[in-house]
Amino acid sequence: MAKTRLSAYVSDSTQELVEHYVEAHGVKKGHLIEEALLHHFQALRKLPADLIIPPRIVVEQETFERVAELTQHPRKPTKALRELMGSEKAKLGAIPKP
Repeated sequence: MAKTRLSAYVSDSTQELVEHYVEAHGVKKGHLIEEALLHHFQALRKLPADLIIPPRIVVEQETFERVAELTQHPRKPTKALRELMGSEKAKLGAIPKP
């Protein structure tokens, strides 16, 4: 199989993950990257597009602030949500209905 050199810039955190993985598993960086790319392209071919979740989500500053606010001060669940979650848990057997 012919080989082609591939060059790319990655974040420091990604580089650190690569370094840790190759050291821990005794594989070469090129092998890891080729396997990861093949795995990614196979998933893109075989899975419906709406099931692919990007590893990073970019949002506007205003949206980020709103999400941060909701995580720090979550709203109380609605009656409909409580009923839905209660019925789902009951179906799964996690929490028996009284």
